[in-house]
Amino acid sequence: MINKTSVEYDGVIRVCRELFLKKSTDYGTAWRILRISSITDQIFIKAQRIRTLEEKKVSKVGEDITSEYIGIVNYCVIAMMQIDLENDERTELPVDEVEMYFDKKVNETKELMFAKNHDYGEAWRDMRISSLTDLILMKILRVKQIEDNLGQTLASEGVRANYQDMLNYAVFALIKLGLHKDS
Repeated sequence: MINKTSVEYDGVIRVCRELFLKKSTDYGTAWRILRISSITDQIFIKAQRIRTLEEKKVSKVGEDITSEYIGIVNYCVIAMMQIDLENDERTELPVDEVEMYFDKKVNETKELMFAKNHDYGEAWRDMRISSLTDLILMKILRVKQIEDNLGQTLASEGVRANYQDMLNYAVFALIKLGLHKDS
């Protein structure tokens, strides 16, 4: 099962990464101007839209749930890159550097997923996609609270771990939606 998960995970990430790098080529790294709290809000908007689509079953702008989950994956990577690049004043990064950071953040997050999957026995496979959406929304609210507390926590993980969890939940949803089969 672990090998299957790894292959599926990599298939989803391939699609997300390809889109991310194409947008980096088209737009540059305009996202560097975003504060972490703004990135959190972007993830919130995407997760809230998914929840609305799950409940109403109709999209008026033509984008589907899959594209929103891909956006969550990529914004989580952006958030983790921004954390690492906090003291880097550059607003424009070369695409090859962005690619390196993307791969590093995803690999760290995939390792975390395998550690948790070992302990939880791949419980996500029996979950509904709507539950994954709700978990992402809960993690966003946690991150917002940590941000409002200026990063101070007493007994909880920091924002990076929450972004990693959101990324993994979004990948799980994309696996369940069959995206890994398209890669």
